[in-house]
Amino acid sequence: MRLTVEVGRLKSESGEVTVTVYPSDPSRFLAPRGKLLRLRVPASAPTTEACFNLPKADIYAVAVYHDANGNHDFDRNAVGVPTEGYGFSNDAPSRFGVPSFDSARINVKSGENTIRVRMRYGK
Repeated sequence: MRLTVEVGRLKSESGEVTVTVYPSDPSRFLAPRGKLLRLRVPASAPTTEACFNLPKADIYAVAVYHDANGNHDFDRNAVGVPTEGYGFSNDAPSRFGVPSFDSARINVKSGENTIRVRMRYGK
């Protein structure tokens, strides 16, 4: 199974885009050490692409962030508001905190799969 993640609406080409794939266990979504796979790819505005070879056809979820300063951390301000761009599979809403696994879940089938994730930036 191959999953291509196209991350769009990047504001700049600085740093990297970190793309993380989570397995079908909702308790692992966005949890420390919960990831299945992660790639850090050079940012390419307006769209950056990452490709994964997945172990099987299954349900997954994807989270991305634009690590513009390249420090391998998702930076936030003093009150916890993200200062770097981010996004989720299905463009899952995150208006009042992180989205649920169910809102970000995708069905990866045998063969080639492509999803698009829209980068969001704070105001």
